[in-house]
Amino acid sequence: MRTIDFAPLYRSTVGFDRLAQMLDSTAGFESEGSTFPPYNIERLADNAYRITMAVAGFSDAEITIEVKENTLSVTGTKAAEGQDRKFLHRGIATRAFERRFQLADHVEVKQADLKDGLLNVDLVRNVPERLKPRTIAIGKGTSDAAKQIEATS
Repeated sequence: MRTIDFAPLYRSTVGFDRLAQMLDSTAGFESEGSTFPPYNIERLADNAYRITMAVAGFSDAEITIEVKENTLSVTGTKAAEGQDRKFLHRGIATRAFERRFQLADHVEVKQADLKDGLLNVDLVRNVPERLKPRTIAIGKGTSDAAKQIEATS
């Protein structure tokens, strides 16, 4: 496993410590080694994303989607099957899973759909108005502060 030292970053930046923590925690997510279920992350528009997960065999009642502190967790718990079934080959995974995704600031889950064995989780980034770029008008220099005050003696 490769580790990254962010110490040089701290010397020349202010307020980016949260970014370094997020990168560290994301690296921890990837080191878990689980590849089930497979998924795609797709960019639909400038502020719209979709995560598609292949969850064949799971019903919507067996899947839980939770967002907590900028972490999206998708958990699948399969109900117990009867023991009377005898498989000659079992290639469809029915094991429980948990897949976590680190979300950026202001990214929210819009909706989730389960169709044809694919779970689609739509995300949208809602940037507050105060954080969007804006144009500041430049005055003509005729403000009261520019006038000189005369002293009376």
